[in-house]
Amino acid sequence: MKLVLDVENTVTNRDGKMHLDPFEPTNTLVMVGMLTDDNIETHVTFDHSEKPSTLNGTNLVQNVLDETTLLIGHNIAYDLVWLWESGFKYNGKVFDTMLGEYVLQRGIKEPLSLEACAERYELDTQKQDTLKEYFKKGYTTRDIPFDELSSYLSSDLHATQQLANKIFDRLDNEDDSVLYHTVNLTNELCPVIAKIYQRGFAINLDALDEVQAEFEHEKMILKHSLSNLINELMGDTPINLNSPEQLSTVIYSRKPIDKASWAGNFTPYMSKTDFNKTIKSNSSIIYKTKAEQCHNCKGKGYYTRIKKDGNPFAKPSRCHSCDTQGYHFIPINKQAGLKFNAPKSKWISAHGFSTSKTNLEVLEKAAKEKGLKLAEEFLYKVRRLSAVDTYLSSFVEGIKTHKKPDGKLHVRLLQHRTSTGRLSGADPNMQNMPRGGTFPVKRVFKSQWDNGKILEADFAQLEFRAAAFLSQDKTAMKEIENGFDVHSYTAKVISDNGQVTTRQEGKAHTFAPLYGATGFGRTTAEAAYYEQFTQKYKGIALWHARLAKEALSTGRVTTPSGRQFSFPDIERRMNGGVSHFTQIKNYPVQSFATADIVPVALLHIEGRLSNMRSCIVNTVHDSIVIDIHPEEENQVIYIIDSTNEVLTSLIQNKWGITFNVPLTLEAKIGKNWLDTVDVL
Repeated sequence: MKLVLDVENTVTNRDGKMHLDPFEPTNTLVMVGMLTDDNIETHVTFDHSEKPSTLNGTNLVQNVLDETTLLIGHNIAYDLVWLWESGFKYNGKVFDTMLGEYVLQRGIKEPLSLEACAERYELDTQKQDTLKEYFKKGYTTRDIPFDELSSYLSSDLHATQQLANKIFDRLDNEDDSVLYHTVNLTNELCPVIAKIYQRGFAINLDALDEVQAEFEHEKMILKHSLSNLINELMGDTPINLNSPEQLSTVIYSRKPIDKASWAGNFTPYMSKTDFNKTIKSNSSIIYKTKAEQCHNCKGKGYYTRIKKDGNPFAKPSRCHSCDTQGYHFIPINKQAGLKFNAPKSKWISAHGFSTSKTNLEVLEKAAKEKGLKLAEEFLYKVRRLSAVDTYLSSFVEGIKTHKKPDGKLHVRLLQHRTSTGRLSGADPNMQNMPRGGTFPVKRVFKSQWDNGKILEADFAQLEFRAAAFLSQDKTAMKEIENGFDVHSYTAKVISDNGQVTTRQEGKAHTFAPLYGATGFGRTTAEAAYYEQFTQKYKGIALWHARLAKEALSTGRVTTPSGRQFSFPDIERRMNGGVSHFTQIKNYPVQSFATADIVPVALLHIEGRLSNMRSCIVNTVHDSIVIDIHPEEENQVIYIIDSTNEVLTSLIQNKWGITFNVPLTLEAKIGKNWLDTVDVL
């Protein structure tokens, strides 16, 4: 029996955040709505202010679940966790209409809410806004008038059923049937994602406080150092580094004469000569300044006016002479800032010039190559300060805010956010952790058991191996087979071109060309490696060309798993290249590696762990994180080791393709997620 199901629950507002999950003690299950494939609709009440709980409601819901062969919902992972945490059991197949629609969009992201889908498919039952209106008035779900809540629930059930039928029909037609296996894999993975969320990842609060203190100390040192550097670069001019406009003046030493018309003076394809002339004629040079106390307010920024009767006004007046700063900043005859030149019109922004993270990295590379130590130091510390701010707000504060009373962070993994199908996350998004094994926040995560351990299994060079398979590049395949150290090779090429580089530093460049990187913004030595990559891996370069041709002729790119990406507005450019080439090269590798291969491994390992206490508690890109019970360490290591023997056969069984490139999971283990040692 196919069953459409939807739950309604209360929500907790804690620390300024809305918590919708069942891990909050004050959240309750209000109603469960069920709609069978023969249109029998049932609403079961558990906690509503107007109605008593349905008699034998728990048994009623469980009996229907026991007869269900396919559970359908819109964002069904949410409903599953609520069911499980409320004591219900369901381990059967699921179909998520949100995920089905996501896959069918082929990387062209449109809104995925049930309301948006209902409108897009012109369903007979349109989604209602009842709850939104009552929430605005401060109602909780359990206090919304019962008849209106029940009507809302019914509307959701029928909209979901109709949407599911539309998606089933699409997967049966010739154009969309190629996506059947991708939709199937996405739905197979969905309950595993829900289980990871339900399990949670134990938090060491003392370690979290230590990490916070480390970051705050580093932030203080960075701010002090940057203050000194700004004084050296700008004189006494005060600079707020959080202002892109002010940061732009430090880096580029110029500011727009008229901000309102500034950006409109530039066009995307203007010549370099015209670009430079336009900058000079529409911006002015910034000079260092020397501060002089304002005589009007005596350095206070405000002054007291006197009434005609000789008494002072009660409220001080703003000093317009110095704009309340207390000082006048007098230009001296020395150009301020780092004096960088923007290379092209894409670097123009509304406030002056772009200060994006990517562009700052480009400028830092240029400073390093030219030996501009002051510029290199400033740009690095600006980027690092921004990163530390993010680590404190997104990770440290994010973990504190979303840690539940059970002492765990319940890891939210999202299957519908990225264009490529790889997982994203929320509260916080741990997919945004810096790569590598040194991120201090990982020290915060520990085993839920005394003397338990954390194991992280990582695919070795997964994207490169996926690219080698997809392109059938003979050189890449031979290197993988022979265990060639590609990162050392990268470091050697860059070093041989005049920039001494370690193996660890080389890692940042090794696979970048797989993702559309061209070498722009790199040093001369790094750019030489990018050129060398194309020459060395000719098979990958030819595959990239075939992808471009496929996208031009069909408007799509298809991977061996059947996953597709749409490029409806692709066009051939005047230089012979194609638009969207970065995505055309990037999507197949990233999706096949992390949205296809990793889920297959996740499903296999989840199945192997099903009768054990050890369990998967997170997955980040190409890694799988397992919380190991102290009595099961050797068993878990064996499971990972033996999984290596069947990885290619798992892929063969899933898609009927012969994966002729070795795949390997490496594993490390420790008392927390950071401090680990290799075991495989």
